[in-house]
Amino acid sequence: MSESRAKAILNESSDLEYPRVHRSRFDANQTVSIGNVAFGGDRFVIIAGPCAVEGLEHTEAAARIVKDAGGAVLRGGAYKPRTSPYAFQGLGLEGIEHLRRASLKYEMPFVTEVMSVDAIEEMEPRVDAFQVGTRNMHNFDLLKALGETGKPVLLKRGFGATLREWMLAAEYVARGGNENIIFCERGVRTFSQETRFTLDLAGAIWAKQETFLPVIIDPSHATGLPRLIPGLTRAAAAAGLDGVMVEVHEAPETALSDGDQALTPTQLTTMISDLKPIIEAVGRTL
Repeated sequence: MSESRAKAILNESSDLEYPRVHRSRFDANQTVSIGNVAFGGDRFVIIAGPCAVEGLEHTEAAARIVKDAGGAVLRGGAYKPRTSPYAFQGLGLEGIEHLRRASLKYEMPFVTEVMSVDAIEEMEPRVDAFQVGTRNMHNFDLLKALGETGKPVLLKRGFGATLREWMLAAEYVARGGNENIIFCERGVRTFSQETRFTLDLAGAIWAKQETFLPVIIDPSHATGLPRLIPGLTRAAAAAGLDGVMVEVHEAPETALSDGDQALTPTQLTTMISDLKPIIEAVGRTL
C-alpha cells in the first residue's frame, strides 16, 4: 500500500473509527512477534504456562513442560488482579525475574500482565511482551502509555466489552505509535452458569476479518473447564485464528491461582498432539 493511501485512511475518521488497526490499511495480514515467535503468519502459536508465578523452581518446571509439549511462548502472572483483595496477588518484580530466568534457560519468550502505567518502566527492559488483562482493557492511560513503548501488546477483550470497544482499545495503543498488537478473545460475561464465561468464537473470527493484526483465544479463562479447552483450541485453528493461550500447572490442585481451570502437563501434550492434523489441514505449522 502506498504512503499516500495509508495517510488517506488515517484521515478517514468519519468513515473508520479505528483506522490504524482496520484491515483496509494493508492488503495482507501483518505479523507481530514476541521474541522470535511470529503471530499471524504460517504458524499457529501455543502460549502456555501457569496463571501465577509461584517461585523460580515452579516457573522453570512450567517452562520445561510447555517446551516439551510443543508450546512456543511462556505465560505467567507476576502481578495478579484478583476479584478478592485476600487472594494471591502475585510476586511482582520478583516473579518477572523468575520468568526471565526460565525464559532464558528454555530459550522461549514470555508474556506477562502489566497493571499500571507506573509499572511499565521497570517491566519494559525485562519482558518480551505486555499483556493487558480484561479488567484493564478500558484503562486508557495504560493503553496510551503502552503505545509509546516498542514492546508487543497482547490485548485481552474485556469480559463486558463489545467488539467495537475492543478495536478502539487497540486503536489507543496504535495511535501512540506501537502497532505490535495481538488481540486475545478470552470470553465475555453472559447469563450462562455452566462455564466461567462464554467464549465468543464468532467475535474472534469477526476480529480476524476486521483487522490485519493477529487474533488468538484464551479458552482457559473463557470456560474455566479444562475438558473444554482442547475442542475450542481445535476450533480456533480450523477457523483460521492465529493461536491460543492456555494455563497449565504441574499440580493444579495446589495452584495459588485458578488451578481448577489449568491443564495438566499430560493434557497439554495430548491437546497439542491432537491439534497437529488440523494445523496441517489448514496449511499451517505449530
